[in-house]
Amino acid sequence: MRTDSFTIATLLYKNTPPGFQSHSFFISKINVLFSSVFLKLVLLLVTISLVFSCSSSKGTKSIDKNGYRLIFDGKTLEGWQYDPVYWRIENSVLVGEITSSTLLKRNSFIIKKDLITRDFDLKVDYRISSSGNSGINYRSVLIDSLPFAMRGYQADIDGQNRYTGQNYEERGRTTLAYPGQKVTINSSENSTPLKDNIKNNAWTKTMVTGSFGNTDSLKSHIKIEDWNECHLIVKGNRLLHYINNVLISDVTDNDTMYRKFSGRLGVQVHVGPPMKIEYKNFRLKEL
Repeated sequence: MRTDSFTIATLLYKNTPPGFQSHSFFISKINVLFSSVFLKLVLLLVTISLVFSCSSSKGTKSIDKNGYRLIFDGKTLEGWQYDPVYWRIENSVLVGEITSSTLLKRNSFIIKKDLITRDFDLKVDYRISSSGNSGINYRSVLIDSLPFAMRGYQADIDGQNRYTGQNYEERGRTTLAYPGQKVTINSSENSTPLKDNIKNNAWTKTMVTGSFGNTDSLKSHIKIEDWNECHLIVKGNRLLHYINNVLISDVTDNDTMYRKFSGRLGVQVHVGPPMKIEYKNFRLKEL
């Protein structure tokens, strides 16, 4: 069926009562019809324009001038997988807490559901109690047989700053780089069991290629029971951990058997005494 202007005009003429099919009457009807159609079209275009404008504005606000976007809004834990016994929001801060009545038998994580970390730049502010033990896992996998458990790279955080900033692989190769170390990880032999390459909770297939200072000098840059910034720059097989703009560990992972280039993001409360860890300003930039 034709729906062009000629067809519409013909139908309008045929349905005009006899005696009213004068030129002026006919033209006025057509003008009214097309004015109405034009008005509806204009309103539709304005509506579409406003929708796209709002969407664009919303997207712009979620990314700051340096390209980071917030992945925790301080309002809700929707989109996170966690045990509510240990995790909550308090004063717009993500809080993980273990009390004397909720002691853990194994580590527990809060995990971002809809995020896969690959190459990224992450910054987050944290504050940890003096007895606390936590960490930020990235490029990690969930363990199906254990709720809220992860395996993968971790930027370690502890209240006494013995391990803060080191690279530890949770449920994997254990310590990859201690604070102050630049390390290259060599490939493992496929036939060798994982545990055979671990000694004193550290991976033995590593080669220290540089140093950023001793533990005491690095600890002097990290505040106790106060807010600090953890900054991770992860690209390819290079893993850099900074605390308060000071490089703490630098890992180049050449282990083709165990290294990972993508995975989930989560933060931890650790087995041990009562503790509290707080996180805020969780912002991520994909590289």
